[in-house]
Amino acid sequence: MKLKSILSATTVLAMAATTAAADKAEVQFWHAMGGQLGEIVDKFAADYNGGSDSCQINAVYKGNYTENMTAAIAAFRAGEQPHIVQVFEVGTATMMAAGEKGAIYPVHELMADAGVDFDQSAYLPAVVSYYTDTDNKLLSMPFNSSTPVLWYNKTALDAAGVAVPTTWDEVEVAARALKESGVTKPFSFGWQSWSNIENYSAWHNLPVGSEENGFASLKTEFTFNNEAVVNHIQRIADMGEEGTFVYGGRRGDSRAQFVNGETALWINSSAYYGGFKKDITEFEFGQAMLPLDTAVADAPQNSIIGGATLWVLQGHESPEYACVADFFQFVSAAEQQAYWHQETGYVPITNAAYDLSQEQKFYESDPMTDTAIKQLSLNTPTPASKGVRFGNFVQVRDIINEELEAVWSGQKDAQTALDEAVARGNKLLRKFEAANK
Repeated sequence: MKLKSILSATTVLAMAATTAAADKAEVQFWHAMGGQLGEIVDKFAADYNGGSDSCQINAVYKGNYTENMTAAIAAFRAGEQPHIVQVFEVGTATMMAAGEKGAIYPVHELMADAGVDFDQSAYLPAVVSYYTDTDNKLLSMPFNSSTPVLWYNKTALDAAGVAVPTTWDEVEVAARALKESGVTKPFSFGWQSWSNIENYSAWHNLPVGSEENGFASLKTEFTFNNEAVVNHIQRIADMGEEGTFVYGGRRGDSRAQFVNGETALWINSSAYYGGFKKDITEFEFGQAMLPLDTAVADAPQNSIIGGATLWVLQGHESPEYACVADFFQFVSAAEQQAYWHQETGYVPITNAAYDLSQEQKFYESDPMTDTAIKQLSLNTPTPASKGVRFGNFVQVRDIINEELEAVWSGQKDAQTALDEAVARGNKLLRKFEAANK
């Protein structure tokens, strides 16, 4: 074939591909998954796009959870909102309030309007219950759900001659032994409000606030300055004075301490599994259930989820929403969710994905990776352990971070800090209530 003919044929094919892409309804999907997690999100979008003749999902990383949510709110006000935005669990009340003002397209309505056969009971109850309205209708699509677990360096624990701790008293004993054996920062954690106030409370069946942790009414008030939580936070502060606890920052900032062996006991999301499997090569690690404070409870209740769901924003065309519904079906399928769960450590959001992971013998090849699922489903959730739904909770968590950091630095004792966190947080709750009457 002559060169001119080859070029002509190539041009025609390129034009055809461009035309085909242009004919697809485009959906903008803003997410907060960086690194390895973002690569999997991109893979899901690419796999879906490759199999669809009518839809194109454009997955765009917009920064961390707070940055992504802030960007979406600003875009909505400017009339440039994406179709889908990933919002972390503490933004649920804010998104529900936005729904009351017509900004949200509830998932149960989206699926019905698109004619998609959608069975809400296929999703894990501990996940779905967090994101339903008062009629038990699903408002947003579960996507990445996790819960905090106790990550441990088994090699370091063995060298120190101690077992994996199951109680907070044992955490203290193990941390001292680790310190004596040369571990410089024995115990730490991340997402401290989520792990050490919200989940500590749920694990011991203690409310974080009134009105069923905000699920029952906007009149809720915080109650986490109770004796049990105060004593827990003071215990950690005392460990800091002893040198067995070292604060490593908010979110996942202290991850490096665990990966490089400085920290041997680390409480944070189960979703770190995928990264740890890739990055930790110098020691054996594992995950265990959260420690129990035996001065507060005889047995644990259940942990609560973190992570995020996919919210659909109003203001777009029907063919595009049909693509959103179809994409949601795709990412919720057992194959995608089992892959997501096994590669990341997020829990499988559907029963089918959990069953598939069992069939694939994932929990045999990767022991203890079902720890998060067992924690979430340990007991039927109570009003105190179902989760939290507080308005302005993104900002409230910032307040809690500030007050806890004052404790870790020795500027305040636990009671003073938590009293001030509750008082400051309640002011934000009243503002949210007034704005959404």
